[in-house]
Amino acid sequence: MSDAVHQLFDALWQNYVKVTPSAENIHQLLGNTQADDIINDHIALRTFNLDKVGLDKLAQHFINIGYEPCGEYHFEQKKLFARHFEHPDATAPKVFISELLVEQCSPELQQVITELVANVDPAAVDRPDFLYSGTHWQVSHDTYQKLLQESEYAAWMAAWGYRANHFTVDVNALSAFETLESVNDKLKQAGYTLNASGGEIKGSPDVLLEQSSTMADKVEVQFSDGTYTIPSCFYEFARRYKQADGRYYTGFVAASADKIFESTNNG
Repeated sequence: MSDAVHQLFDALWQNYVKVTPSAENIHQLLGNTQADDIINDHIALRTFNLDKVGLDKLAQHFINIGYEPCGEYHFEQKKLFARHFEHPDATAPKVFISELLVEQCSPELQQVITELVANVDPAAVDRPDFLYSGTHWQVSHDTYQKLLQESEYAAWMAAWGYRANHFTVDVNALSAFETLESVNDKLKQAGYTLNASGGEIKGSPDVLLEQSSTMADKVEVQFSDGTYTIPSCFYEFARRYKQADGRYYTGFVAASADKIFESTNNG
């Protein structure tokens, strides 16, 4: 893995664990004595499909260090579009970027999001650290709650901004676990709540990918009208299966990803 890729993902990880305290505990729970037993399958980022901050703007930072666009995914009910990106170096984590199709939302939501994004300095979007820069605006908890009624995704973005929404343990690389079920059992025994939407395991060997995830940690956020505890980020677990050509499937399954988005629900 190149220095540029390593440095970016290290910065994303350091930013992520600040608001996802369970992540390092899960590392200790699943890893063996060697820290490299935990390999990151992919990260996910969220944004809005407004020109200044759209999916392509975030993707450019990864393209600049060698990533290439691969599959694309549509989530009509959630009003989302996504693409994933891969690096020619297979040891580099995959990247999944989604965007809210703002024009499909209510006029009220469109106005709020447009006003938030207006606060973003266009020059900031071009800096590599934009990917883990958090919010560039002030938002009230009252506004957050109103967004939540229409789109959990929009509310999460309003509260958290730009950062890795989740990292993902490569279950294939774990030496102490052979199945995703055994990983899930270990997590539940340790007291973690798993995302049960669509079942604890989304996908199957038939679609060459199984995924599960914790429900997001809950962390205090300073809103403009007070401090409130809300869901932050979560940890995902992915087991991949080999294709007919003997290589592991590297894409994503829209029906499964649709349920993974719900890991940040305030349940």
